[in-house]
Amino acid sequence: MLAQRVVTAVVMLAILLAAVLAPQFWPLALVLGLAAAAALWEWLRLTLPRCVSAWAWLAGAVFMVATSAVLFTPIGQELLINAANVALWPLLWVTVLFWLGVALPSVVRGDPQRPASSVFYSIAAVVALLATWLSVIILLLHKGPWYLVSLLALIWFADIAAYFCGKAFGRHKLAPRVSPGKTWEGAFGGVVAATAWTMASSIWPGTFGADLLQQWSFAVALGFAILLGAISIVGDLFESLLKRRAGFKDSSGLLPGHGGVFDRIDALLPVAPLALLLVGV
Repeated sequence: MLAQRVVTAVVMLAILLAAVLAPQFWPLALVLGLAAAAALWEWLRLTLPRCVSAWAWLAGAVFMVATSAVLFTPIGQELLINAANVALWPLLWVTVLFWLGVALPSVVRGDPQRPASSVFYSIAAVVALLATWLSVIILLLHKGPWYLVSLLALIWFADIAAYFCGKAFGRHKLAPRVSPGKTWEGAFGGVVAATAWTMASSIWPGTFGADLLQQWSFAVALGFAILLGAISIVGDLFESLLKRRAGFKDSSGLLPGHGGVFDRIDALLPVAPLALLLVGV
């Protein structure tokens, strides 16, 4: 299992690095579109009957891949930016309010015995994945690939630190009915690591941390960095709640040793829309 996990991680990293380093925009846009479509299918298979989720995934895949193809051209990029000026900001606010006003209370309550099928959470899947995908595409277009990597690093630092701090110091369960392995100590370590990375990376121009400190005072930027670290944990716990209700260990088996794409990007879903709201374009 460990060898399989390592091989999958190396392959995923190689694909992402190749897409980031590509001289043209479209490889990374295509990778992001495929990842969003896969995660949408995985979320919907947790909240919809299988026959319905298959058609919903197909529609989502066609939309995201087709739109990624449109982005291969300067005209397509301009169309996306014009559309985003009209519809993006309400979509971002609705998504952030969902994570803070619906997902967070659901995680706090736990209640894993509730029925897995949910029309509301299925609609939320479409909104959340669309908002996240658009957020990373907009940041990519306006800020560049390394800016996006610096934002993703916030999530990676939070995840890695939460794991090791939880292993070393974990005593108090964070959400035992949702994810028994997670602890308050691990969550605290994850938020500290995410915050430290965001503030430390601000010394490098062209990073998310630098942009955040340009937009806000140090104290406010520090508070937002803490919020981003904390909300990444909410995304992780919410996916765990959906899986428990559906009786699934992983969202799918698309990534051997890692579960599904949703398992890998659950923390990104609440972070990317909020990050875009905080820095603008």
